[in-house]
Amino acid sequence: MCTAFMLLLCLTGLPLVFGHELDVLLGDAIEAPELPANQANARATYDAILKSALTKNPGHVPQYMIWEPDEPMLPIIVTAPRADTPPDDTQSTTIDGRTAKALGAPPGKGSLKFILLKLHVDMFAGLPGKLFLGAMGVTFVAAIVSGVVVYLPFWKKVGLGRVRIKKSRRIAWLDGHNALGMLTLVWALLVGATGSINTLADLLLDAWRNDQLALMLAPYQGKPPVVATASIDEAIKTARNTAPSMIPSFVAFPGTRFSSPHHYTVFMRGDGILTTRMLRPVLIDAETGALTDSRELPWYLKLLLGSQPLHFGDFGGMPLKIFWAAFDVLTIVVLGSGLYLWLSRGNKNKAKPA
Repeated sequence: MCTAFMLLLCLTGLPLVFGHELDVLLGDAIEAPELPANQANARATYDAILKSALTKNPGHVPQYMIWEPDEPMLPIIVTAPRADTPPDDTQSTTIDGRTAKALGAPPGKGSLKFILLKLHVDMFAGLPGKLFLGAMGVTFVAAIVSGVVVYLPFWKKVGLGRVRIKKSRRIAWLDGHNALGMLTLVWALLVGATGSINTLADLLLDAWRNDQLALMLAPYQGKPPVVATASIDEAIKTARNTAPSMIPSFVAFPGTRFSSPHHYTVFMRGDGILTTRMLRPVLIDAETGALTDSRELPWYLKLLLGSQPLHFGDFGGMPLKIFWAAFDVLTIVVLGSGLYLWLSRGNKNKAKPA
């Protein structure tokens, strides 16, 4: 059963490997406009960037300020009517980090990229859909391991990757399936295992909130929510001083899932190829701007974040994207041939007389 769902994930994951290129193709990409030479090095304040997004979306409150690693001068501000508005009902605005001018909204609900992403992440079924796909991923990894065990005697007997094209069509399909399966073995195990880990993101985040974050916020327990008056610029400056070897990844505003009713939580990230997704939260009092606490994330969130670049293949530029896409296509062939062999298993003796 897992084959059909893995086929769905490979088919939806293939265009997502080229997410930015897909935006460009569909005309959804937002690019920074050219500025006169005397403004090329201009930098707007973070407070001005936030104000621009709120002016663009009156009646909204800020949820997140995000910097994509490949577009640091195009911060995305996520706003909504309430701080606890679900992600699918929020509004994102891309801001020019040099001028604080609103440039437009990234692709949202109803876009092709959104549909592909939802099918790939949870099949529009929320947490149950994520956990179901995670179970299918574990089953897929188990199927790969069992397939190798079954294939080993044949490998030792006739050689690795041999396809008996002079035999029946079904045997040729089976040999081709096995040969390509061995070729994609390591990649499929890697992507399948890391994908299964990623389906646990919501549960692991809740565990962190109830454990480490609760300890960090203990001094604020029972206090009413505050009105955020502290400067975002000062909060990010404090975060940089607290984690000087890291750079800002995103800011979670008070009342959101990644923060508390009393804090800006500045998530700092590593600056290396494989550490881009490794985060460290810095809690800043949203009323006074003072540092509250900062701790390394627990091992289970480090495992989750460390698995993400290995799953998405987005840490090596276009060459790695092409490599990931090529193995995705090969895995689609393996899954498709496996599904064909399973569906046609009852037909192999139909041509024989009763």
